[in-house]
Amino acid sequence: MTEEEKSSDEEPFFEDVVKKTKTGITFPKAFREEFFEEDEDVYFRFLVPKEQDKIILEILSEERVKILSEKLKKSAPSPSRSSTKKKGGKSKAQKKGGPVPLWSEYFIYEFENQEKVQPILESAFYKFAETPPNLEDAMGRVKYALISFLTSTKTENAKLYFAIEKFLLDVIEKFDQPNLLDWIFEKIIHQKDEEDNYISNIESKFLYEQALLSLVEVSLKPEIKRYEKAELYIFYVLKNIDSYAKSEMYNIMNSFKMLVKAVKWVERSAKIDILLKEKLMEYAEGVEDINYKIQIIEFLEDLKYIELAYDLAKKIQRNLPPESIKLEEVRKLVRRLHKTPIESKATSSVSLEDYGVDEDEVDEENDE
Repeated sequence: MTEEEKSSDEEPFFEDVVKKTKTGITFPKAFREEFFEEDEDVYFRFLVPKEQDKIILEILSEERVKILSEKLKKSAPSPSRSSTKKKGGKSKAQKKGGPVPLWSEYFIYEFENQEKVQPILESAFYKFAETPPNLEDAMGRVKYALISFLTSTKTENAKLYFAIEKFLLDVIEKFDQPNLLDWIFEKIIHQKDEEDNYISNIESKFLYEQALLSLVEVSLKPEIKRYEKAELYIFYVLKNIDSYAKSEMYNIMNSFKMLVKAVKWVERSAKIDILLKEKLMEYAEGVEDINYKIQIIEFLEDLKYIELAYDLAKKIQRNLPPESIKLEEVRKLVRRLHKTPIESKATSSVSLEDYGVDEDEVDEENDE
């Protein structure tokens, strides 16, 4: 008796009859509920033998995923049957003149497998564009692009992660999918270790920070307004800023500049204001260079923290010697801040502890 015959005599773990539909083949619901964890990603090796008489799905470990992906990454994915057979190869969304992908916004930094990733993301884009959106199929394609084209080069991987994040952020805005914010943060930007701490997937300090700032900008848009998400993302931006050595003040100031630019024109929650105020004041007290102190005052001013900015400017003015070439510049800054009206801010009762962040790392609200 052959191994195949022996196997057929054994009672299977699960058995059912399924039918291919226009969208593909779906695992039966009873099987999904029994076999898969809701929040766990599962990857398969998809194999069709030469006889073309069966489809084999082999469950892969994370290590096997990396090995197999590395092996297959050089071969571009075959175009789908629908895209090659349909006249013009266009979806309904394309034919109706609907939204289209903005490749120049996604591929800001070119990477090795960009030409192979683009058609996969394009097909996913038009799955999001369907009415109703085919989310399962679309996200399956995104996950495939994310896993299949990782390389042994950290900078290449960082650019891939960043491009897919920019793609999904555009999807969020175009197709009203704000729930993807969590997926981006937890699957693209970070992964969790055994102690449920977030560690970065993007092993480039610059691109990691840019990825977080992109999340901040989208989550604070007027049509989205996910303050609790933005609070978490800003926490990690500030944590990344703290990871710079004190000798890298130029990079620190540039990071603050980008963060201020991302939030200065939008409504912010009280917790965001606390995070920004306290971190800026921490650095204002810690630096000696007068130019950096003035720059921090201007950041506070941009964010409408006028009282803090004014008090800090007055303190610097009092401590400057009469012969300082910066004295007149600081005096002008004090006069301008003295005339600037004070604005109120939005409020939020959200706790960062709800998102796995220890509130002890963030000082309690004070009377500033």
